[in-house]
Amino acid sequence: MTALDRLAATIATRAAAGTPDESWTARLLARGPEKCAEKFGEEAIEAIVEAVRGDTDALTREAADVLYHLQVMLQSRGVAWDAVLAELERREGTGGLAEKAARPT
Repeated sequence: MTALDRLAATIATRAAAGTPDESWTARLLARGPEKCAEKFGEEAIEAIVEAVRGDTDALTREAADVLYHLQVMLQSRGVAWDAVLAELERREGTGGLAEKAARPT
């Protein structure tokens, strides 16, 4: 099990049992999918800023925040982490141009 798999499991557990005053994850989820998406966007922008600045340590931290908030956003909409991994596996071995051309319009 990877760190991202463990993170997804922790987020699912906090979603099911956590209370907003005990868990940041539960607090985000209690605010709804729109807030989770907004927070993901904020973290993505912070990662972009650090990538442009060239601060690799800060970018590493922000990338971890992006992955966490992505998983929270997915949880808020009932999208399983395993489903995302399955989609990646489905695409494996397909070049980006071919994959984009095969998408429904």
